[in-house]
Formats: sequence, C-alpha cells, structure tokens
Amino acid sequence: MRRTGKGLIGGALLAAVSGLGLSLYSSRLARHAEDLVPPDGRFLDVDGARLHYIDVGSQTGPTIVMVHGLGGQLRNFSYALVDLLKDEYRVIVVDRPGSGYSVATGNTTPGLIAQGAIIADFIQKLGLDRPLFVGHSLGGAIGLAVGLDHPHLVRALALIAPLTQPLEQVPESFRGLARIPAGARLAFAQVLGTPLSRLTATRTLQGVFAPEAVPEDFVTRGGGALAARPVAIAAAAADLAGANDDVTAMAARYGEIQIPTRILYGRQDAILDPAWNGHRTAAVIPGAKIDTIEGGHMIPITAPEACARFVRAAFAAG
Repeated sequence: MRRTGKGLIGGALLAAVSGLGLSLYSSRLARHAEDLVPPDGRFLDVDGARLHYIDVGSQTGPTIVMVHGLGGQLRNFSYALVDLLKDEYRVIVVDRPGSGYSVATGNTTPGLIAQGAIIADFIQKLGLDRPLFVGHSLGGAIGLAVGLDHPHLVRALALIAPLTQPLEQVPESFRGLARIPAGARLAFAQVLGTPLSRLTATRTLQGVFAPEAVPEDFVTRGGGALAARPVAIAAAAADLAGANDDVTAMAARYGEIQIPTRILYGRQDAILDPAWNGHRTAAVIPGAKIDTIEGGHMIPITAPEACARFVRAAFAAG
C-alpha cells in the first residue's frame, strides 16, 4: 500500500509538472504569435467587449463594416479584399470578441446574437450612418443577428460563405474544438489545445481552404498565427458550442428581414454547404439574392476580386 501511495503521489507530481510545462509552452507560442501578428489598429470599449479594429480608406465615402468568421481575425479581410475597396469606401474591419485582439468584458462568452448586439453598439459608438455589413462564415450569422434585431443601423447585408442554418455535423476541421469540455475551455486550451493545434495546424488549414491551396503567408499576412493562442481556442470552442442554438432561433425569423440581403458562396466550399446555408436561406429572406463562384470557404482570400465585385453590388442594391 505504501508503494502504491508513493506511486500515486509521483504520478500526480509528474502530471502537474507536465501540465505546467505544456502551459508555459503554450504561453511562449502565444507570445510568438503576437510578435508575428501584432495589433493593426485601434481599440474601442463597447457594451460587452473591448474591440480591436482598423478604419481605412475614404473617410468621406460610404462605409462598410466587416466581421470575420470562426477562429479568424481582421487580417482575413485585410489580406487582399480591403485594398480592393478602400479607394471607394471607408472600410472598417473588426475582430470579434475573443478573436484577434478583441476581448469580451462580461462574465460569459457572448453567443452569436449577443455578438450582434456588440457590433450594433460598435456601429453606434463610431457614429456610422447605416454602413453595409459584410460578414464571412460565422461573421455572416452575426450579420443576420444585426439584420434581425438592429435593422435600422445597417443599409444591407453582404454575406460571404455565411453560417445561416444549424450545423447537422461539425466540419472535420473544427471537430477538435467541439471536443473541448465546456467547463474548462481556457484551462484545456492552455495545457493541451495550443500544443495540439501546432501539431494539426497544416491539416486544419488545408481543410478550411479546400479545395484551394493555403497561401504561404496566411499565418502572418492573414492573421492565422493568432488562432493558436489559448484565448482564441477557448473563444472559438465557445462560439462553436453555442452556434446552433442561436442560429436555430434566428432561422425561424428570417422571413422578418426587411433590409437588402445578398449571399455569395464558393461552389466547392468544404466547410459549409452552399445549398443548405446559401440557397435555402436566400429562399426565405424576402428579396434575398445568392451568387456562386468557383472556390472554397476562404474566398475573401482566394478570390478577393470576385468578393469585391459582390460587395460593390450589395452596396448598390442597398
């Protein structure tokens, strides 16, 4: 019995030391990611969050607000798309709470509907006059939340590869996030999530970009490095866990949307089904239109010219 007790103590000490080592390793990786991708813009305190954003382009022209998707960051748009629009528009791109350098300030991680309210307050705090809302992937769901609950704040919705319907199954690239225990997301991400993400990063990115190639500079120029930090992993896991409840509630109300809505999908999207999330949704939003192009889920990066044409058309329709 004495040996067994010593063995248990030794095992506990070994686990504690290993956990501490992995946690320190995660912190080092997070600092390196922040060195590779430092903040690009400014910060604004709104109700429920401190948001990091960039504000570029024509300060007297019409305004666009862009919101990225799951595990993303504002450089997903500034990689290429912003440069194609900034001569004509004032372009504001914001990190969602928990992503990039934005942080939620409440006691809980805000769901999609709550993030819609946060972005609505952001629009009001900046004094923007009914901007066009551009949302990619999960950011598209937030756009729909704004369109449903705060329609007076935006002129139209331009949704690129948006999540609009409940997920019947989690995309393979995000199944690791779905397995993170709800009660210990940050601790799990700190000890195991970041080290594991480093091992699986190449495969995950290939799945997200499929069937197109991952740009060699996506980790830096596209902000991809920041997704491996423990805070980002925990936030993405919370986003994924709560998405279906909020999207289910919103989908039942799509017939209420009265602002112009356009949807763009890559026909080969390997993350979200264009028929389920695109055509099905366009059919129930009054007056909504959907376009499809060749490409996968990350078309703001892989097909920026087509996305820019789509955004211009959406603005004109609004």
